[in-house]
Amino acid sequence: MKTVPQMPIHPRTRWPWARPVILMALLLTSVAAAAEPESFGSERDRFVAEMVEKHGFDRAELSALMAEARYQQAIIDAMNRPYEAKPWGEYRALFVTPERIAGGRRFLAEHQTLLAQAEAAYGVPPEVVAAIIGIETNYGGTLGSHRVLDALSTLGFAYPRRAAFFRKELEAFLLLAGEEAIDPVSVRGSYAGAVGKPQFIPSSYRAYAVDFDGDGQRNLWESDADVIGSVGAYLAQHGWQRGQPIASAATLPSALKSGIEVGGKRPLVPGLSVAQLEAAGVEPLERLDPSARAALIELDRDGPEYWVTLDNFYAITRYNHSNLYALAVVELSRAIASAETSAED
Repeated sequence: MKTVPQMPIHPRTRWPWARPVILMALLLTSVAAAAEPESFGSERDRFVAEMVEKHGFDRAELSALMAEARYQQAIIDAMNRPYEAKPWGEYRALFVTPERIAGGRRFLAEHQTLLAQAEAAYGVPPEVVAAIIGIETNYGGTLGSHRVLDALSTLGFAYPRRAAFFRKELEAFLLLAGEEAIDPVSVRGSYAGAVGKPQFIPSSYRAYAVDFDGDGQRNLWESDADVIGSVGAYLAQHGWQRGQPIASAATLPSALKSGIEVGGKRPLVPGLSVAQLEAAGVEPLERLDPSARAALIELDRDGPEYWVTLDNFYAITRYNHSNLYALAVVELSRAIASAETSAED
């Protein structure tokens, strides 16, 4: 996918695509207006005014760009039925599959040097980086079908429950377009506006993506070096501990001692030690450092399934705020590593 226009987009500069966008907007506005909620246009105009005042965008050019944004009811519908609402057993079946395990093994083989360099720089094992990219976009095979401009405008102007968050992401997206020479009209991503092979939301792209290949641009679509390095950098910035475990399956007594919080789908900050959990009757199936910070979670997969989660597990939940997601990363990464080990034997 070509994401780089002929010149960078930046506030107070001439945008090379502005004139055709103006013409297209005039043609489409009357058609789209009937499908838009009443507030969509007024919120869009208010957003333009805020961006002009705050960042110095050219009002006419930004208005033309934002007139190109289309309300998409399908995006609202997708937000109301997220994967993370599924039970753990159903969620796991979507991502921990023979196809993704095989894809992860190929990814490790194809990018062995880059993954080793990223591990040296950030401490994140190759199979964990691979698993995240595998879950996010099937190793770059599914980058998203929604125009990011439409997704973020729809959610920022017509999804009151989280409108403030997505307006901030739309702001970050337009700034990112100028910084990394991305065409904001054509770029596509997820229904929530995440982009590239690792599916970074725009604010995360700006804050955590790295130019790992040293070419002067952070390109999360076409540079596998930048993709791999950025996933490692993101986890490192969110507390990843080099060489430490992530989580262990566990068994529980019939009656857990009082005072132990048991988490569910939502992330739980590790606030107890492994020793405290063990004293309460929790039995991790793997040997863990008794002094390590830990939490206990319960998920549903043909009955209750218990895990002791550590700081590295919590770091993964900063990528996607769901225990289901983090545990899928754990299980897929282990399966990828096991397949790779078997292939070497």
